[in-house]
Amino acid sequence: MTWPLASAGAAAPVVPKVSPEGKHYLSQPLVTEIYTADPSAHVFNNKIYVYPSHDVPTDIPNDDLGNQYAMHDYRILEMDHVGAPVKIGPVALDVKDVPWASQQMWAPDAAYRNGTYYLFFPARDKNLDPRGLGQFKIGVATSKNPMGPFKAEPEPIKGAYSMDPAVFIDDDNQAYLYFGGIWGGQLQRWATGTFDPNGTDTDLQQDDKPALSGKIARLTPDLKQLAEAPRDAVILDEKGKPVLGGDHEKRFFEASWVFKKDGKYYYTYSTGDTHFLNYAIGTNPYGPFTYTGHILKPVQGWTTHHSIIQKDGKWWLFYADTQISNKNHLRNVKVTELKFNPDGTIQTLNPFVD
Repeated sequence: MTWPLASAGAAAPVVPKVSPEGKHYLSQPLVTEIYTADPSAHVFNNKIYVYPSHDVPTDIPNDDLGNQYAMHDYRILEMDHVGAPVKIGPVALDVKDVPWASQQMWAPDAAYRNGTYYLFFPARDKNLDPRGLGQFKIGVATSKNPMGPFKAEPEPIKGAYSMDPAVFIDDDNQAYLYFGGIWGGQLQRWATGTFDPNGTDTDLQQDDKPALSGKIARLTPDLKQLAEAPRDAVILDEKGKPVLGGDHEKRFFEASWVFKKDGKYYYTYSTGDTHFLNYAIGTNPYGPFTYTGHILKPVQGWTTHHSIIQKDGKWWLFYADTQISNKNHLRNVKVTELKFNPDGTIQTLNPFVD
């Protein structure tokens, strides 16, 4: 299943038709003029808006801290429906316009309430650790237009940290913020509840103990602060025990995304170094969530980060790979249909077709 690209223009790169291994791609990049990743898709005013990271070229080598992901601003994509032409918005927010931030505008998310659009974003602050890097904090910016420009609050959200914010608004209109990521996202350095600047670069290095969990907290009605202390979004295995740190095909790494279907709460996430998109199911927004399976098998490229929405009677998975560049830090956003079995389980997708 493929979708037309946005108008590429004279400077558009050549898009390879097959992978370096000779495989054909399940879907094609939504846009080619800029590099995009970590797509948070939403339906506002019956249109689809995608809030991605904006990848930029850099000579920084790949490392476990993610320094090669040097993004510094956001640009939003708009389309009437899946398959329609895609509009790329102007810069919606730049790190230089965020008073507390220093660098690395990583995966964002968005929400709407009472005439205002909210952009949630992670960035490093200006308090440098022994590696010369700031702590990842989570900020929020607002606009009256879903495409921006957005104006950032002067301080990050109190009590929120790490990266990959994702907002879920339940049927009762209560909003929840999910966040966190290990390795470069620094979640392992918050294991005691306070930041350890000398913590490890990867995880707790305790494979036989429960894995680090992503975090969840209710948001205040104005969506600008946490209404409670963050809790663990615990993922259980089929025996009802917490998934262990050594189970890299099941444990949480980053990229929380929550949606609700038929009364079930789907907690979806990336496994990072094993490159799966997974899902776990719970009976309330806090979990615990029972691991259920893979959503997407490994794509071309290192990172996997996604979103899932319903539009025009179908469910859609937005994800990214490196089809255009074949470089881990220069990605391109894609979309494909997501299908469910009658029991609510998700049919696993392969990003390649025979």
